[in-house]
Amino acid sequence: MKLSIPTDITENVLSELKTANLAFQHIYPGEQPHRQPVHTVYGGANLFKSDTTVKMGQIALKSFKTNAPNFAILAKVLELTGHESLPSTENEIKALEGRLERLSHADLKKEHAWLSYTVYKKIAQKLEHEGVEDFRIDFEDGFGNRPDKEEDETAVNAAKELAKGMKEKTISPFIGIRIKPFTEDLKMRGIRTLDIFLTTLLEHSGNKIPGNFVVMLPKVTIPEQIEALVKLFETFEKIHSLPAGCLKMEMMVEATQAMMDAEGKNPLLKLIRAGKGRCIAAHFGTYDYTASCNITAKYQTMDHPVCDFAHHMTRVALGNTGIMLSDGATNVMPVGPHRGDNLTLDQEMENRAVVHKAWKLGYGHTMHSLINGFYQGWDLNPAQLPMRYAATYTFFLESYEDAAVRLRNFVDKAAQATLSGDVFDDAATGQGLLNYFLKAMNCGAITEKEATMTGLTVEEIRSRSFYRILVGRRK
Repeated sequence: MKLSIPTDITENVLSELKTANLAFQHIYPGEQPHRQPVHTVYGGANLFKSDTTVKMGQIALKSFKTNAPNFAILAKVLELTGHESLPSTENEIKALEGRLERLSHADLKKEHAWLSYTVYKKIAQKLEHEGVEDFRIDFEDGFGNRPDKEEDETAVNAAKELAKGMKEKTISPFIGIRIKPFTEDLKMRGIRTLDIFLTTLLEHSGNKIPGNFVVMLPKVTIPEQIEALVKLFETFEKIHSLPAGCLKMEMMVEATQAMMDAEGKNPLLKLIRAGKGRCIAAHFGTYDYTASCNITAKYQTMDHPVCDFAHHMTRVALGNTGIMLSDGATNVMPVGPHRGDNLTLDQEMENRAVVHKAWKLGYGHTMHSLINGFYQGWDLNPAQLPMRYAATYTFFLESYEDAAVRLRNFVDKAAQATLSGDVFDDAATGQGLLNYFLKAMNCGAITEKEATMTGLTVEEIRSRSFYRILVGRRK
């Protein structure tokens, strides 16, 4: 067939497009398939010990078992699907549990109680084995402004405890520190704490840092604050002969200026790019942000409309950049007013009512985050952990069969499509569908075997790459 456009013109256009397309793909590589923790627990640096996260899991499990001794109670508190038909008496609940335990997975899915029963069992198992996924040793809001000598000593002690935890394998899979912000008043304190902590950690850990270690920089408003931290990282790595780029950071989105700068532009991508590849996540600070919007304390909640606006702006600005996003925290703690082992029945019931109310609130906030595409949030107290997992497991379990059908159909159609060079046209869409199952497996909502409902093999799922799956099937 005769073409009208000269070949040299076509080649020039294609070359220019290639340059532009590759530049775009570099900025927007798509969501990262590797594990993202479902939460980050913030704890004061002065309280951190090598086994802090282990003990938090134990406290969370005790709170869970005390305030939800069976799955029916939890289902009714959270109003999970099917809770209306669950029994109320202890004997009836035990009888139902006994019957459900004997059922196969396939038969269990046919029961009206399967969701609440499954969620309850998974929460208990999670708290027993890995209650805390991510922890920040906090030198900012969770520590406060203290004399320099005290913060210096705390930085040394916390670093020693982290090194001990590394040796004894008692730290969480993800961990890091939050330093003070690089504002004019606090920049020197933030830098000093960072230096003392990292120097001490290397001295006591054999010149190693933990896997998945990050430094959280709070209250970021201008790129120069992130650039300053990057320069400090580069210098520190050279002095201590660490691999270049091994120190990573996160930033806190806590001010309106992080949504719109002095030029009337959203600066988030500019802030991230100032990190030169070291900034891997952006965390939302609910209470500082709502305060910056002049929202009074009573209404500073995670689901306030100003927070939703910030979430959507963040999602739009950083979508497909590979930056992990995290929502904030619920500030109502599920802790009863009465303490001790010899409580009266009335005191126990009053405690449980307080905890259940806070659980319902935290569950709702977490579910709100998940629905809006934020798969991570903060927790401030061990008693919040059960609801973090309750919401996460419910979110994935309720929809994973429909998602499996969608992914299976997409894989079948994609396998018949054509490749253009080395890039599959819909690889990003397929990766997004696959990421849903990767997130569900990472948090323990489903197993690898359950994920094979998608029509993918375990080996294909473990590849974590939709493009590799397609290439493998073509071969």
